[in-house]
Amino acid sequence: MSQPVFVGLDLGASRVKVAVVDLQGQLLGHAVKKTGTDFTVTGAACLDASLEMAGATRSDIVKAVSTGYGRANVSFITQESRTEIGCLAKGCHHFFPGAITIIDIGGQDNKIIKLNAAGNRSSFKMNRKCAAGTGAFLEEMSLRLDIPLEEMNGLARQSENMIKLGSYCTVFSATEVLESIRNGKQVSDIVKGIFYSVIKRVLEMDSLTDRVVMTGGVVANNPYIVEMTEKMIERKVLLPEYPQLAGAIGAALYAMDPKKEIDVVPHTADPVA
Repeated sequence: MSQPVFVGLDLGASRVKVAVVDLQGQLLGHAVKKTGTDFTVTGAACLDASLEMAGATRSDIVKAVSTGYGRANVSFITQESRTEIGCLAKGCHHFFPGAITIIDIGGQDNKIIKLNAAGNRSSFKMNRKCAAGTGAFLEEMSLRLDIPLEEMNGLARQSENMIKLGSYCTVFSATEVLESIRNGKQVSDIVKGIFYSVIKRVLEMDSLTDRVVMTGGVVANNPYIVEMTEKMIERKVLLPEYPQLAGAIGAALYAMDPKKEIDVVPHTADPVA
C-alpha cells in the first residue's frame, strides 16, 4: 500500500542525489546519478528511481525540497529550496545528535560546518575558489595517472611508501605527479599522496571539535580517505550510512519538518582566488 512520503533533491554540479523518507524520517528510497548537462532531466530520473525503490509514486509525495547548485531546476516537483549548508546540518544532526563538526568533500567544493548541541550552526567555511581537495581534483589526477577513478581507493590502500605532493594547486600537483611517474615511483604511493593532500587541504580550512562527521561523494567512494583522516586527527570519524546522501536526506527532513534554518555568514577558506 502507498504511504505519504517526503522528498529531498540535492542537485550538485557533479552528481544529483535524491532521498525519499517516511513520516518517521526513515529512508525508503534513494538514487545518485551524474548531473550531466540537464539538471531537470537528471533530477526527474533520480526522483523516479527513488520513488520506485520506496514503493511510492509522485502522488504520494506530501512535500519535496531541493538544495544544491541546481536547486532551482526542479520546479516540476518542488517550489521550496534550502541551502546546502542547512541541509547537510539537518541530515547529519538527525543521525548524530549533539555538537559536531561536519567535513563535506564534494565534487566541486569542500565545507566545514560546526553545529552546537541543539543542531544550530555556529560557523562554516567553504573552499570553492580552487579545485584542490575536491572530487574534481581526484578526477583530474586519475586522468593524469590514466587509471579509473574507482580504482584509486584500492591503490592508495596498497601503498607502503607514500609520495607527498608539495603543492595544493591542481596544475602544479599534476606536474608533480608526472615527475613522480617519470622517476619510477609506484602508482599506489602517488595515489596515497594525492589522498593525503586532499585531507590536509580540508583540515587546514578550520579547527575541529571532538565529534567529527564526514560526508560527500569523495568520502562515499573512497573509504580509505576516512581511515587516513582518523589517523591524522587521532580520533574516530562518524559516518552516515550513505555519506553522499546527507544533503538530500536533510532536504527531505526539511520537507517533513520545515523548521526555519538559522543562517550564519560563511567564511571562505580561500580569500584569494
